[in-house]
Amino acid sequence: MHFAILAYHEEGIVESWSEEEDAALMDDLLAVNDRLVEARHMGPAARLGPTKGAVTLRGKGAGAVTDGPFAEIKEQLLGFYVVDFPTLDEAVAAARDLQRANPTASYEIRPILLYLPGAPLAASG
Repeated sequence: MHFAILAYHEEGIVESWSEEEDAALMDDLLAVNDRLVEARHMGPAARLGPTKGAVTLRGKGAGAVTDGPFAEIKEQLLGFYVVDFPTLDEAVAAARDLQRANPTASYEIRPILLYLPGAPLAASG
């Protein structure tokens, strides 16, 4: 089963890190990534840009585009991983590895449900 591991953090804290601090954190996260790839559990992953560079599309028809996300929250979605594990417990264990690398982040683990019948996600092999 595929799971999304969504990484949340306060953008202000992340933006306050020096280049060296950010690089060290990314090295730790990439080590977890490499282990998951080697074990054939890792799918796509991405580090998202800051919300100040985002726009939101809402409304009927063509909708309206507004600056940034419209949410009053402290933590923002900063990235995600797609993993393939037989159980939620195993996906949570992978998220714990990521949390050990970045203990100040929060991780949401959510099953990925197929939206379009006939277009399955590739299974790990």
